Amino acid sequence: MGETRLPRHMFLWSMAIIYTFSFASLYVQIPGLYGNEGVLPVRLVEPRVDGSRPVLEQIHAHPSLLWLGPRLGLDLDAQQAMELLCLAGALLALGAALLEPLRDSLVFFCLWALYLSLCQVGQDFLRFQWDSLLLEAGFLTVLVAPLNLLRCALGLASHCPSWWGLTAVNHMFEAQGIPSPLSWFIQQLPDWYLKLGTIGLLVTEIAVPLLYFAPIRRLRLAAFYTQAAYQVTLMFLGNYGFLPLLSLALTFSLLDDDHISYWLGHGKKKYAKTWAQTIMSLMVLLVELAVFAVIIYGTKVFFTLEIDWETKTMTSKTAFTQQQFGNWLKLVTGPTIWVGVLSLTWEVVAAMLGCVCVRGCLWKLWGLVQWAVFASAAVTVFAISVVPYSSMEQVYSSKILPEVRQAYSLVERYRLVSAYSLDSRMTGVDGRSEVVLEGSMDKYTWKEIEFMYKPGNVGVAPPVVAPHQPRLDWQMSLAAQGLAKQNPWFTSLVHCLLQGNKDDSAQYPFSQAPPVYLRASLYKYWFTQTTQDGSSPNEWWRRDYAEEFYPAVQLGDPILEGMLSQHGLKEKFPIQPSPDSPLAQALRQVRGHVQTLPGHLVLWSLLSTVATIWLLKTLLSGALGGRKARPTPAEPKAKKAKDQPAEKSARPPVSKQRGRTLRRGNRMLTGALRRGSDAGLLPWNFLLRSCCCPLSRDGGRREGVLPTCKSRVFLQ
Repeated sequence: MGETRLPRHMFLWSMAIIYTFSFASLYVQIPGLYGNEGVLPVRLVEPRVDGSRPVLEQIHAHPSLLWLGPRLGLDLDAQQAMELLCLAGALLALGAALLEPLRDSLVFFCLWALYLSLCQVGQDFLRFQWDSLLLEAGFLTVLVAPLNLLRCALGLASHCPSWWGLTAVNHMFEAQGIPSPLSWFIQQLPDWYLKLGTIGLLVTEIAVPLLYFAPIRRLRLAAFYTQAAYQVTLMFLGNYGFLPLLSLALTFSLLDDDHISYWLGHGKKKYAKTWAQTIMSLMVLLVELAVFAVIIYGTKVFFTLEIDWETKTMTSKTAFTQQQFGNWLKLVTGPTIWVGVLSLTWEVVAAMLGCVCVRGCLWKLWGLVQWAVFASAAVTVFAISVVPYSSMEQVYSSKILPEVRQAYSLVERYRLVSAYSLDSRMTGVDGRSEVVLEGSMDKYTWKEIEFMYKPGNVGVAPPVVAPHQPRLDWQMSLAAQGLAKQNPWFTSLVHCLLQGNKDDSAQYPFSQAPPVYLRASLYKYWFTQTTQDGSSPNEWWRRDYAEEFYPAVQLGDPILEGMLSQHGLKEKFPIQPSPDSPLAQALRQVRGHVQTLPGHLVLWSLLSTVATIWLLKTLLSGALGGRKARPTPAEPKAKKAKDQPAEKSARPPVSKQRGRTLRRGNRMLTGALRRGSDAGLLPWNFLLRSCCCPLSRDGGRREGVLPTCKSRVFLQ
């Protein structure tokens, strides 16, 4: 694989954009979720300084920068402290997205620490899978993050009938947290077509990730385009927040500079190949075709794909049993771990050799020190990531060293590695469950409380909110899959609404006075279908009443008070008056300007701002003539020729024949290494070559793939 400077810059820029979206999306929701009158007030879980314990010990037990507020003399309450962390993270990430010098390890470590601090006090609303994935990828951004593997294998391993019956996609778009308008149109497709979508999803998430470690470059590029197409599809067909963007950013590690240069129209010049190179290229092409043929044929066999020419449809079903799939997991889990070990070992050694090839003893020493730090971190993260990865198969999970498990337990609170399983058990098979809140002044006339984003009114179209993440609406959809007592925050929400604390994410109908009574009912929702003549219906949804979700309660009701006490949602500390420091006043000013806009408009405004600034920078750079012209290749050659006599005089005399032999051998060996790199025989350089040898990131002081002095020693 070639150099990965451009993919690295793309990845870091993407992570900066994702951090901007995540911090900004959370900031606009803090008052309703974590404010003094919010659903889960942060003051109830705010870290409190214990003078009898060291600060570092307290931070390790509860890692959050909120510990430092009182010690730094910041006169802020808990809500304002969260807002300060969000604003700092959003501004720092926005700066990293716009200014390349800010995209370094220290900045991304600060962003990771800020988001981790928020997640530590975010409670139920910051425990989504994409929050854990962002923390994991954010920490690994300092080292250049690796990829996930076999994430959707857990869908089949969970024995979910929808996955085994190939009907998961039939319910996925209808049952997702916040559907989009395109989800309704996808739901109108025939069942056999949606089954093909399920097969494509399983192949994309189980078979294609194995190509991430392929030694052939074009196989990795095929894996990139497959995953990129899947993530872009999720962006348009659902409101998954920043999850598709984050997954797409991780796939940039499969690219190299040559391929991105090809996108930009600066591809390599093609040279005439020797007969040996031609034979090698043909062999590589045959291997690629064989791999694609195996995937296509395996898909046809394992899912029994058959075309019905009479009805012009395609039938499909799983041709393997759950026991056979379990045996396959046992077969591949161990080898995939060892493939990762070998690939990481190769790259660690390659990075060390790259540091040794730096000119000057001090630069060599500095490069080796950085290599030792980054390589140790990469090996440690890889080792502890084996713990959640091997959880798919208990045979390998029991063989993990106790020291590795202990290390995983020590860092588990930092969310450095996690196990992911998006919709491992498909919900909404018998209809999408939704909780509908209703309020009343007399317990006879009830008014439904509409939320901004989640399904409610059957005549309202699904919204488009990505990359905004409406956390309350998502939690409402998840709560509908269980019981009210399993979601303590729901009791707190009811209590807040009865007190008259309107949440910003709900279209509250009781604007004059809060309701006296509140209740919640469970409904089943389905997308409407087109009529027989092909016309669209007047409504987007149809729904049926299922059961009571939360009984009718009022303030002081024994049921309400009992549940608040049971879940520790009663006030433990008196609410302190809001501080009036200059920083607190500035935060209130910012909040006053932002709270007038919906969350998704705030994020779209940020996106438009970034795009506008980039466009202006591009236009200005073009108007000013772009970068300075580099010296022509003739100049360094002339200088080299001028200095040649002095260089020869300093060297010991060598025969002309021996000199020609050494130069010829040097060119042959260097060419062989470069051809191997172009053929994709040197994988994993994105992870460690760009971080373990920082001197080579942007040119630096590297002498090349194989410096002349080293090659001569080798050839002698």
